Amino acid sequence: MTTIAAGTERFLQHLAVERQASPHTLSNYRRDLQAWQDFCVAQQLADPEAVQFVHVQQFMTHEHRRGLAPKSIQRRLSALRSLFKYLMKHDQLKYDPSAGLRAPKAPRKLPQVLDVDEAVRLVELPTDGGLGLRDRAMLELLYSSGLRVSELCALTWRNLDLDDSLVTVLGKGGKTRVVPVGSHAVSALKAWQQQSAPALNSPVFPGRAGAVISSRAIQLRLRQLAQQQGIWKRVYPHLLRHSFASHMLESSGNLRGVQELLGHADIATTQIYTHLNFQHLASVYDAAHPRAKRKKPS
Repeated sequence: MTTIAAGTERFLQHLAVERQASPHTLSNYRRDLQAWQDFCVAQQLADPEAVQFVHVQQFMTHEHRRGLAPKSIQRRLSALRSLFKYLMKHDQLKYDPSAGLRAPKAPRKLPQVLDVDEAVRLVELPTDGGLGLRDRAMLELLYSSGLRVSELCALTWRNLDLDDSLVTVLGKGGKTRVVPVGSHAVSALKAWQQQSAPALNSPVFPGRAGAVISSRAIQLRLRQLAQQQGIWKRVYPHLLRHSFASHMLESSGNLRGVQELLGHADIATTQIYTHLNFQHLASVYDAAHPRAKRKKPS
């Protein structure tokens, strides 16, 4: 007989080795499933076969009472369902005890974006100084191609085809996609390449001692550069990805194309940017239409 703890550990190993999940994804799964294991210990549940619908329901209620946000509860339930599916596949569970359970709905939170002028002001950094060319290339590429910060960190020069203005990216779930690179980003990357004279397999944006730069280092640097450029919004790498998506969708109207550029598995994830554009259009309408602000008769 397997135990909940042993089954969970095998599932995490499966994610790491066979599914090649990213460290960030693994960390989230481990945290969510540890909370489930702690709950099971408190309930004296050790055998996966003993888990029933009511136990999963009580776990969700317990997490809600602890003050966990609806989105986090949704993620915990999703992690549990993946675990149960794995255990069923390996004959360690007869049925999914979470079947039919719904997590609380999270209020839809629209992503923040930079407007076009702010985005241009941010990326057009002066290139003097020791890291000027690197920083300019980094910001231009983030905004030009909408990369995730993890994808940016992992880039080597081998992934860039500057002659054809393309970058090959290893995204979530180990999926590869090829994304166009804009002319300003290509110019900035060529200037940075000329200065750094790198090997093909070396990181495009190295950190200390030439190692791969960390996401945290990029976050801190971006915040510093934004203030330097007179932008006082909270600026972080994913904000440039949001801005890329919103500006591309606003200009092209091609939802499916933007989905492919971003590497979204589900088009519903991309559709959130249509809400941003509707919000923009609504504000334009309210400002311009002669009857938009007409007061109702009292």
